[in-house]
Amino acid sequence: MKSEIIAVGSELLTPFRQDTNSLYLTEKLNEIGVGVAFKTIVGDRRRDLVSAVRTALGRADIVAVMGGLGPTEDDLSREAVAEALGVGIRRDGQLVVALAARFAKRRIPMTDNNLKQADIIEGATVLPNANGTAPGLWLDTSFNGHRKLVMLVPGPPKECKALFADQCIPRLREILPVRHIAKRVLKATMIPESTADALLAPIYSTYKDVDTTILAGNAEIQLQLFCAKPSLELAQHRVDELASKLEEALEEHLFSSTGETLEQIVVYYLELKQETLAVAESCTGGLLSQRITSISGSSRSFLGGAVVYSNELKADFASVPPQLIANHGAVSAEVAEAMAQGIRRRVGASMGVGITGIAGPGGGTPEKPVGLVYVAVSYANKTESLECNFSGDRDRIRLWASQQALDMIRRRLM
Repeated sequence: MKSEIIAVGSELLTPFRQDTNSLYLTEKLNEIGVGVAFKTIVGDRRRDLVSAVRTALGRADIVAVMGGLGPTEDDLSREAVAEALGVGIRRDGQLVVALAARFAKRRIPMTDNNLKQADIIEGATVLPNANGTAPGLWLDTSFNGHRKLVMLVPGPPKECKALFADQCIPRLREILPVRHIAKRVLKATMIPESTADALLAPIYSTYKDVDTTILAGNAEIQLQLFCAKPSLELAQHRVDELASKLEEALEEHLFSSTGETLEQIVVYYLELKQETLAVAESCTGGLLSQRITSISGSSRSFLGGAVVYSNELKADFASVPPQLIANHGAVSAEVAEAMAQGIRRRVGASMGVGITGIAGPGGGTPEKPVGLVYVAVSYANKTESLECNFSGDRDRIRLWASQQALDMIRRRLM
């Protein structure tokens, strides 16, 4: 069954507010085997709301409408859903009494506009809201001859999440056939998204019952695999079968088949191999160290290092010969290798890393443009370096440089 989530509120269409409730609703729906096919954000204009609801009813079996249930003039979700379904609205006397009691208990005058929170769409079941004044509504109805399940839940996250989990999910469980969703996340790095898809599409496209999504970002490729079956075992079997084939195709680019970050994998291999690491960073300014030390337990393997931005500190802290910098320039394979060797020996680590480059936006030349980075790894009496040419702004270049360094560490340890 397909579901759609409609987030209501003109504030969500500005740069200042973000819809986060739908992430929670998606998680809870997935847990009972319901996939979310559409998410819609719509402002507080009634005709737009009616249009959004009608569209959702026409393409989804389950529709969750979040927000627009409060007392103000622009809270119009009840009216919009009722109009879309072609039914009326009535005021519930018991809800009026409950509202009055709630305000009286708090010794707050109840203005007349609060009464609209006691309005109910014809045929709807009231869903009590333990954390607010606006109750939710549940409709098991039809649209164009097809059965539809419609839920209206309040917008404030504390109210929305609790009401959806306590009131909506149990009702859905009673109605829907048992479905279980299995998930896997594979991660690869230093491979373009288009290359990955050209490599993997012939494989995953043959698995019609597994939804595969490829995402690119933060210097890595993520493959998200989802499969819904009557049992978790069946779903997991299909996901694992496909994952195994994708892993084989990705070869050395794959660094995680269960969702770990690259820094987690690096720390894992350092501990597994009982190796220690030290780093000398120039253009990354400590980003590599920060990523490694963000992992709990990294202190058992990561000894430390230095940010050697100036040529003087490259010589003093990483033992780079000044003549080497004079001959080849600070941004060079030779200097990166000397940094990796020097910091490894100075700290007494079994592995050393050196990173030097031009992160921009200034400082580039025709011979050494912005984005030119050299990464070197010194390990087991062997030092190797890699020349990289990264595009983008300063932050992106620094991120990719740290990612390249982590990947080189991983490959050497493997």
